[in-house]
Amino acid sequence: MRTSLHRYGLPHGWHGTVCRLRKTVDSFCRPRYGRCTCTDSQRGAIITTSNRGRQRPITRPIFHHTTFTTLKLDEMVAFYENVAGLEPVYYGENAAWLTNDAANHRIALLALPGLKAPDDKGHTAGLHHTAFEYRSFEQWIDNYDRLAAQGIEPFLNLDHGMTMSMYYQDPEGNGVEIQVDAFGDWAKSKEFMWASEEFDKNPIGVHFDPARISAARQEGLSFEEIHARATAGEYLPAVIPEVYLPEFW
Repeated sequence: MRTSLHRYGLPHGWHGTVCRLRKTVDSFCRPRYGRCTCTDSQRGAIITTSNRGRQRPITRPIFHHTTFTTLKLDEMVAFYENVAGLEPVYYGENAAWLTNDAANHRIALLALPGLKAPDDKGHTAGLHHTAFEYRSFEQWIDNYDRLAAQGIEPFLNLDHGMTMSMYYQDPEGNGVEIQVDAFGDWAKSKEFMWASEEFDKNPIGVHFDPARISAARQEGLSFEEIHARATAGEYLPAVIPEVYLPEFW
């Protein structure tokens, strides 16, 4: 496996990752130079206590990246850079790793041999979209205006109550959400989802026309006013789209 994976640009630490996945308990595994350094006793160790509060890790890992296989590597790299500012950290002939922050990568793209085009992607169980968030409404709507000037429009737009979100499709047909937090505070938006009757009654949200949102901003309305009007249904599009991913292939 190591030889074939390295052939397609995967990092040399990949063998250690595969090694970790083979272990029932991997907390001791510290692969170095592509080899697992666990002792035999460590590999078989299963730590048990009478503590009933071990249903989840006490130290929680942070979500780091998503990986897509692709038949359109170059188009995908260009799309994610244009739509969400992800730049290649490593860009090979058969793979690319992209980031738009301090992490080494947030999106990985693997152009593996023998891939097949999906069949009825929008109605097949699996990943619907990844999401990226702007810190301010102005940044968010400016990005929409920039992309719209290039002819790139979202296929779905929803005010979820805690966020306003536009959904694009990448060249493989995967959804990409570009959002702004309506509260400007994750603790408050989380509380809204957890406690509000509004979200409970309509967790999907209210559709809106992004061009009308942009026009409202140009007229001088504040984010708070626009958000309130959007949730009241004042910016509905002429045609309400389905939430399914549109068929791309």
